[in-house]
Amino acid sequence: MEQENQIIKRNIPRDLFLHLLAVVTLYWSAVSFVTLLWQFINSFSPDALDAYRGDYMLSLIRFNVSAIIIVFPVFIAVSWYLNKIYAKEAVVRESKIRKWLIYLTLFIASLVIIGDLIFVINAFLGGEVTVRFILKALSIILVAGIIFGYYLDDVRREIPTKLAKYFAWTTSVLVSAVVVGAFFVIGSPTSVRLAQFDQQRVNDLSNIQSQIVNYWQRKEALPNSLADLNDAISGFKAPTDPQTRQPYEFSVKDATNLSFELCANFNKFSQNNKDITKRAFPIAGVPDSYNQNWDHAAGRVCFERTIDKQLYPPLNKTK
Repeated sequence: MEQENQIIKRNIPRDLFLHLLAVVTLYWSAVSFVTLLWQFINSFSPDALDAYRGDYMLSLIRFNVSAIIIVFPVFIAVSWYLNKIYAKEAVVRESKIRKWLIYLTLFIASLVIIGDLIFVINAFLGGEVTVRFILKALSIILVAGIIFGYYLDDVRREIPTKLAKYFAWTTSVLVSAVVVGAFFVIGSPTSVRLAQFDQQRVNDLSNIQSQIVNYWQRKEALPNSLADLNDAISGFKAPTDPQTRQPYEFSVKDATNLSFELCANFNKFSQNNKDITKRAFPIAGVPDSYNQNWDHAAGRVCFERTIDKQLYPPLNKTK
């Protein structure tokens, strides 16, 4: 008995560290897994309101893929190590630290399941019965239910069973499938980098366009070249292509009607592109702030713009 107490006392810091690490990585893995499932559902069953959150969705996917790639293996490794300890020191399996953390996990999983069911019924009564909504609700119940069922069974047993091995293999397969699926949504790191270059090109062209409008308002003429926009006082210098370091193409189409064209070479189709053409035209009479159509195909794409003199009058005529 005295020897057993010495073992318990000697291993309390280790037990606390390992069990806490296992629980925290379990929670983190579960949240990341559900978040990825939700973003997959958003991607394959989009809502009209999600059109403005495409970048945010991809950012969420990237972050949670990164998290689950690191956190989930830590959870599996710690759980495996704990099971080895349980086999050698049965008293550790019955420690209060482990029991408290398991029952805390069961409590949280129960609240998640109950809250999810309440949310489902409330949404159903409110008339929201879409495939997307049902899939999201089921994903939470599935993950919380698996965690609850496994740990409820585990806490009742005095010795480890093969269920732990099945749980580890099953969850590993599910997580691996989700991680692989994520790359089909966000693309490979190389593909993402190419898309980032394209996004920077769009930002540059938008900035150049604003400077051209500003140039017209101050000088009542279009610039002859992008070099005319350079301003040592404001610090503006016409940007160059972030990938090739070549200047963007600019040409005046109609000086009288204030029409001009900006061109760039893109790596990929734009993400929000639905019906792409080789040229993107503004909507007549609509300010550019509401008319930022930068959808593009891969390759050289030109954007023709026409400054509306009524919307953007010369500054000396507005005083």
